[in-house]
Amino acid sequence: MAPLTGAATRPRTLVLLRHAKADRPAGLSDTDRPLTDRGHADAAAAGAWLVNHGYVPDLVLCSPARRTRQTWHGVAVALAGAGSPVVRYERSLYEGAPGELLALIRSVEPEFRTVLVIGHNPTISQLSEQLDTGGGEVDSDGLRTCGIAVHQPEADWPDTDTAKLVAAHTARA
Repeated sequence: MAPLTGAATRPRTLVLLRHAKADRPAGLSDTDRPLTDRGHADAAAAGAWLVNHGYVPDLVLCSPARRTRQTWHGVAVALAGAGSPVVRYERSLYEGAPGELLALIRSVEPEFRTVLVIGHNPTISQLSEQLDTGGGEVDSDGLRTCGIAVHQPEADWPDTDTAKLVAAHTARA
C-alpha cells in the first residue's frame, strides 16, 4: 500500500479500543459471544467519535472473536466515506499478553500512520497503561466496554516502547 499524500508528516497515532458490550448466552464459547443491542449502538458511537476527532485508521488490527469483529463492523459503518483501512484479524489480540500486543504493533509497516487495535480486557487496558508515560486520564479500572485510548508514539513502530496518551473516550450511544 502506498502512503497517503502527506502521510509522512502526520504523527503516528495508536488507537486502542476495547470491544463493545457483549452478551453471555448459555452454550456459546467465549470467542462466539455477540454484542448486545447497546454494544452495537456504542460501536457506531465509537466510530463517529473517531471520525469527528480525526482518528481515522489506515490499519485495523482486530481480535478474531465475534464481539470484536462486530465492534469493528459498527465502527466501520461510522467511518463510511472517511477512509478504507486495511483490516487484519490477529489471534494474539484474543489470547496474548500486553507484550505480545506490543510486538504486533512493532511489526506494523511504516506507511500506516494511524493504527486502530480492537481487543479485550484486561490486556488492552494493561497495554494502554504500559505505553503511557504521562499518567493520562484512563479510568482506574481500565478501559470500559467500547472505551478508546489514543496514544502518540514518538518513535517509529518497530521502536515503540512508550506512547503518550493524548485522548480517551468511552462511547455510549
